[in-house]
Amino acid sequence: MAPHANDANGSAAGISIHDTRAASVFTVDSPNVTYSNADITSKYTYRTTDVSFKDGKYSAVPKETVYDFKTERKVGKVGVMLVGWGGNNGTTVTAGIIGNRRKLEWETREGPRAANYYGSVVMASTVKLGVDSNNGQDVNIPLQSLMPMVHPNDLVIGGWDISGMDLAAAMDRAKVLEPTLKSYVRKEMAGMKPLPSIYYPDFIAANQEDRADNTVPGSKASMAHVEHLRKDIRDFKSSNGLDKVIVLWTANTERYADIIPGANDTADNLMKAIADGHEEVSPSTVFAVACILEKAPFINGSPQNTFVPGCVELAEKHGSFIGGDDFKSGQTKMKSALVDFMINAGIKLTSIASYNHLGNNDGKNLSSQKQFRSKEISKSNVVDDMVAANNVLYKEGEHPDHTVVIKYMPAVGDNKRALDEYYAEIFMGGHQTIFLSNVCEDSLLAAPLIIDLVLVAELFSRIQWRPHGAPEWKSFHSVLSVLSYMLKAPLTTARIPVVNALAKQRSALINIMKACVGLEPENDMTLEHKLF
Repeated sequence: MAPHANDANGSAAGISIHDTRAASVFTVDSPNVTYSNADITSKYTYRTTDVSFKDGKYSAVPKETVYDFKTERKVGKVGVMLVGWGGNNGTTVTAGIIGNRRKLEWETREGPRAANYYGSVVMASTVKLGVDSNNGQDVNIPLQSLMPMVHPNDLVIGGWDISGMDLAAAMDRAKVLEPTLKSYVRKEMAGMKPLPSIYYPDFIAANQEDRADNTVPGSKASMAHVEHLRKDIRDFKSSNGLDKVIVLWTANTERYADIIPGANDTADNLMKAIADGHEEVSPSTVFAVACILEKAPFINGSPQNTFVPGCVELAEKHGSFIGGDDFKSGQTKMKSALVDFMINAGIKLTSIASYNHLGNNDGKNLSSQKQFRSKEISKSNVVDDMVAANNVLYKEGEHPDHTVVIKYMPAVGDNKRALDEYYAEIFMGGHQTIFLSNVCEDSLLAAPLIIDLVLVAELFSRIQWRPHGAPEWKSFHSVLSVLSYMLKAPLTTARIPVVNALAKQRSALINIMKACVGLEPENDMTLEHKLF
């Protein structure tokens, strides 16, 4: 089957793929919503409940707070720079966007396939707009239509990699995509070569050394590295005529950095530690600092502790967006959904045993104990908030046993095998055991998450809020926790609680977007069908 005939523009700096999208599929007819050529402004009443505890009982007081939201309607031209562009995820995202832009179709042994964005919550899911006034049926629209958002086909892609292999060769090395599809995108991708990246051997497994042929001189953190990366971002933005750049780490998992008072515990100490070449400053933290100083949103898609306390403080100081950690693609997404269901159903989960084996380069890197420890932490904490929310099942200090094992098995390649056992107590001393086998085509699940993270981060860079009628507009907090639906270990601060339950994460994202256009939150009461 021949590919679609449209051409894509390619260059060593990145791919520029831009086309115009139609306007929003709906408008909100309300005195609380104002449309101008520049902005959508809404007045929104946020309803919560304040709870206090006194004399052995709770007192609940309904509370209303009125906010104004303002969303810039013009999306502009957006670029994304991937750290680890030549890896499995980076090549898969790039080939996928080229394929979608060109509307490619190709043959497989199971029949013809066409480019799509399946697995992307933004591009392939819907939200309830309301109820049809004629027949009482729900009206659902694509999530991407809820607010003005960049389309992934319009993104300009570039990035860095410690391997200098062009993206066509790197795509072959990854062994993710069908041969016919690769042949259709090979010409564009052969013209793309990652920028040299920083490489500190102590932070990734020694088995990655043979890839490191495209590096910036220097093996420890330095201000020269920060400035080098800042210049790369500025050059990419300028050469492609971009309005903004979003940077996302999809490179190897690093070991955890030790948190050392006087080194990385405050913004000032972190900057001094970088200048001094401190051994506990990781490459991902240097990338984060460069992005913060350039006001380019930075998202960490790996499990290491990139955002040490000093990095978070620096982001807050500069009003720059950061988000992380670790893509939530296969096993962990299933776990966060299943555990949420079991605990909300009143079933007392007592142990979770998770086993994985995979054969891609991520698995090879994770075969080193220090790097595995980073992954183990991010995969082990995903049930904490759900357990803490149920004080009927779990008394203070109680927690399910939770074990995570990852093994490198080259033969299975990118097709990760995830095996889970969930063991729970049920009625009158009984037990329930659930065995779950999940074959995850790792990069084909992660690539749509990368797209979602970029699209949502870009959207929230155009939203401002204020208490109703206040003189000054504000941006969202630098820690962009609204990205948590796509991430295993959502980044938080002392004032931002951890939320891992999948339904709550999606609800938060959708309802904030609805508030920005003056719509009520998702409501499943359906009283119109229950009260007669």
